[in-house]
Amino acid sequence: MVDSLISPDYIFETSWEVCNKVGGIYTVLSTRAKTLQDSHKDKVIFIGPDFWIGKDNPLFIELDYLYKPWKLHAETNENLSVRIGRWNIIGEPIVILVDFTSFFSMKNEIYTEAWNHFQVDSLHAYGDYDEASMFSYASGKVVESFYKYNLNRKDRVVYQAHEWMTGLGALYLQTAVPEIATIFTTHATSIGRSIAGNLKPLYDYLFAYNGDQMAQELNMESKHSIEKQTAHHVDCFTTVSDITNKECKELLDKEAEVVLKNGFEDDFVPKGKSFLAKRKKARAKMLNVANKLLGTNLDDDTLLVCTSGRYEFKNKGIDVFIESLNRLNNDINLKKNVVAFINVPAGTPIPRKDLVERLNNGNGITDSLEFPYITHWLDSMSDDRVLNMIKYLGIRNSKDDKVKIIFVPCYLDENDGVFDLSYYDLLLGYDLSVYPSYYEPWGYTPLESIAFHVPTVTTDLTGFGLWIQSIRTQHGLEDGVKVIHRSDNNYIEVADAIKESIISFSNKSEEEIEHIRHRAAVTAEHALWKHFIKYYYKAYDIALRNAKKRQLKSEILIK
Repeated sequence: MVDSLISPDYIFETSWEVCNKVGGIYTVLSTRAKTLQDSHKDKVIFIGPDFWIGKDNPLFIELDYLYKPWKLHAETNENLSVRIGRWNIIGEPIVILVDFTSFFSMKNEIYTEAWNHFQVDSLHAYGDYDEASMFSYASGKVVESFYKYNLNRKDRVVYQAHEWMTGLGALYLQTAVPEIATIFTTHATSIGRSIAGNLKPLYDYLFAYNGDQMAQELNMESKHSIEKQTAHHVDCFTTVSDITNKECKELLDKEAEVVLKNGFEDDFVPKGKSFLAKRKKARAKMLNVANKLLGTNLDDDTLLVCTSGRYEFKNKGIDVFIESLNRLNNDINLKKNVVAFINVPAGTPIPRKDLVERLNNGNGITDSLEFPYITHWLDSMSDDRVLNMIKYLGIRNSKDDKVKIIFVPCYLDENDGVFDLSYYDLLLGYDLSVYPSYYEPWGYTPLESIAFHVPTVTTDLTGFGLWIQSIRTQHGLEDGVKVIHRSDNNYIEVADAIKESIISFSNKSEEEIEHIRHRAAVTAEHALWKHFIKYYYKAYDIALRNAKKRQLKSEILIK
């Protein structure tokens, strides 16, 4: 840490994904926790929603003795219901889980206060807006109570709020406890994601879009409003990549003070013999599932390729990935068999009984199952976009096809009923991954891939891809990462570039592939939190200095 930077004594971080594994922000927070614990031992406190009241949360270890007097005070005198413990991750930081349900009866008064102080428009709220906002407000009240009971003005305190879902609490603290320095981090602008998700060209016309106008057009006014007002009023506004910062500047009319690049810890990557054993197990499992589903006898020489992430069909590039595989299947230059897995959770998948039966009992199977391109049944198969594109392109997964596509529409959490391995344990077994995103503020999936020695293909419309291009030692797939140029209008070129990348990789010798896998892991080491944590220290410094100026200005006005 640079000595001239002001460091906080206490750091509070709040997110919908604290002890709640639903997206990429969970990875940001959970992998960074150990680094902050090392520098601010037990002075880093995460705040999340308590969805597990009366149930066992495997990610949360409740400890009644932590801050017991304050907890009793908060519950007795301030009607705040919290549970305190530790996050069950490396570093085991302190966590406060908040029951925010009691605030729903006050939401109109809360929204009125937010409008009067900060012009936050909650009038057009719908969907998850109320739930997120009540959690956010409750989190602000909890930190206010904690500060007034346990700390004082001599303590330098930072409150970092992640995404629009936590903006209301940060704004509340601006007035309720002005001594606390506030940071707001947007991981993706709500309106930018909406523009891209509604198939509108985001990048060619970004300079011309008006965020407020687009929010009205796309019925995003309330989410956009809380995000924009929080960005403008906190002590330090941050985002996660340069590409998202361009969105912030154009759509929120506010440029970030600091770009907080997303790092990771490699503690969860197996080493040595354990790595080799787990990789062998993963490959055997995937090939067995493929062979039982397809009625084939694919061996270990088969190229295993994957994509994964949230089910955002265009934004995550799932559409162009399927297109590239269809083209790959018809390319005479492909000499190897390829099995491509699409690991994207969808709806409420149910393990296929016919597949499970074959996995348990089947030997010498030579015929494929019906629908030989999905491992779990979905509630509405006819409405699924992956399955519909497979059908539209005429992909049959026949035995003569060099390329087979298998859709895995479930969370890989060791309990899916087919693979029964975690996502990371399966990731070890792949030869190559492809993440051709159209909209991706950062991109943890390709970073995780190379950390597990799996080379990856991504695009320059991702924060990760742009960061890779900034590393001078990076020379394409030879160094573990191929970054493809992507724009609003080059869908076919991207599909062909993916196809050519897979063909090129499939023709590599074992020695060349081992070198590429090694270089992938070396490239990943540049993104360890020990390198990226400095951006957080800079944000803390800016927030603390601006909070001090804000307090002095307020005191002068009062006098």
